[in-house]
Amino acid sequence: MFAALLTTLLFATSAICGYRVSKRIGGIEANFWRLTVALLMLTIWANCFGSGFAGAPGWFMLSGLLGIGLGDTAYFQALPRLGSRRTILLCQCLTAPFAALIEFFWLGNKLNLAEILCIAVILGGVAIALKPDDHLKISTNDWKIGLTGCVISAIGAAFGAVLIRKAFHVAHENGFDPDAGTTGYQRVLGGILIPIIAMVIIKGRSTRLDGGLFEAKARQVARDKWATLWPWVLANALAGQTLGVTCMQWALQTTQAGIVTAIIATTPIFLLPMTRIVEKEKIGFHSIVGAIIAVGGVIGLTFFRLK
Repeated sequence: MFAALLTTLLFATSAICGYRVSKRIGGIEANFWRLTVALLMLTIWANCFGSGFAGAPGWFMLSGLLGIGLGDTAYFQALPRLGSRRTILLCQCLTAPFAALIEFFWLGNKLNLAEILCIAVILGGVAIALKPDDHLKISTNDWKIGLTGCVISAIGAAFGAVLIRKAFHVAHENGFDPDAGTTGYQRVLGGILIPIIAMVIIKGRSTRLDGGLFEAKARQVARDKWATLWPWVLANALAGQTLGVTCMQWALQTTQAGIVTAIIATTPIFLLPMTRIVEKEKIGFHSIVGAIIAVGGVIGLTFFRLK
């Protein structure tokens, strides 16, 4: 139980840090550096204390490609546009129904009436929470990009979660019981491919527009920018892809999956006071009610699917 609560707090912290970084340097670069730092730390762990590349690396890398590569790239496009609270609400609450639908269409696991009602509750709660506030200044274009990013992120995360189950099954069949750090390392290896490609594209565009990345002025701007950004990047990498995911795996080893995922689903509620303090964002009554309804739907769906 403690590990699940710690995971929730770490995921909420990661969202706050990711928002701060993505507002300064953009979602693509923020995601790239977050994964690079996380991969460095996980590589040290997996190859010094874990089982390195053993188990089912192909399946874990495929899971990372969809869940981290596609999902997190889209997530970081939504963060600077919608803010951490709305982005995490959409991504966390939409992942559960998307996973249920993927299992239905791909694996043939049918949805019963209770599960369908829970999905309806989730979507209703999200709709209430996202009702525009009079004080909120989000352009129509940012809404469109942000919502699209959240939907793609949730789909990627849902596919990634389904593939993780397959990966652990294959690993156990091969006689391996990989630790959380090792599986995280293998997933990030697969997940960092898309962010690398995206980073190369935007840096190439920057070179054409700014006259080169290595001019003295450009180097000075980069030094000034990173002097204040590195603590946020490091905190984002530690809280999310490194410690957060590790604590989630730790929780799953000692506590039923339904309880763990239900607790982690409360991350959007944890974020309500955090965004008020850190981002100085006013939170309307309908945002609180909608978040509680959506999270309640996720918890209900989780428990019904485990029956």
